[in-house]
Amino acid sequence: MLLITPDMKLADVVNVNYLLIPVINRFDIPLGFGDKSVEQVCCERGVNVEFFTTIINVFNHESYFPQERMLSFDALELVRYLRRTHEYYRNTLLPQLERHFDRLMASVSGDSKETLLIKKFFADYKNELLAHLRREDTITFPYVEAIYRRQRTEEVAASYSMKKFEAEHSNLDEKLYDLKSILIKYAQSEYDGYLRNTVIFDLFRLEKDLKDHNRIEDDILTPIVEKMERAHV
Repeated sequence: MLLITPDMKLADVVNVNYLLIPVINRFDIPLGFGDKSVEQVCCERGVNVEFFTTIINVFNHESYFPQERMLSFDALELVRYLRRTHEYYRNTLLPQLERHFDRLMASVSGDSKETLLIKKFFADYKNELLAHLRREDTITFPYVEAIYRRQRTEEVAASYSMKKFEAEHSNLDEKLYDLKSILIKYAQSEYDGYLRNTVIFDLFRLEKDLKDHNRIEDDILTPIVEKMERAHV
């Protein structure tokens, strides 16, 4: 397994896996970094280089997940990263997917039962994902920030906890899998083949990103905050 290290040129990291570009952007690092190393760019942008390389490697290698090291990360740093990931889903990935999906649906004349079902399934999934992101942005992350700053009052503690987050944390994996399966199995020749493939590729990319995102929330953020909760009792 080739791990990305601080001394590697960041341009070489992109060449290793171009799908890392949006992950790099979540650290407020745009393209155009020349021949600078990962460490040089991180220092210039005020980014924790260990946190950056760990997250990049998690997304680059499905089997790479150094939980013990990640549990030492700063909770606010994690929340900042997770918020930027939500922005990427809301402002970039979902709008792009929806544009491609709308063009795919428009490539079929009329609204058959099959087309209406696919449209409804997509709309339901999109709305549920947006609601999921909004709930974390407005409830979970502010709670984490409050407890980090030792502002977990009795009222706040009674209204929310990471146990509630774990219970409420909806798993959208199955619905996303079902949506992909519908398009793979049942979107037949009357659909534009190029657009159908584009939508399916977008869905696979979203699925991969969400899987890694959820692992960080469930296996890293949750135990870190639960430890802070116990310290505040």
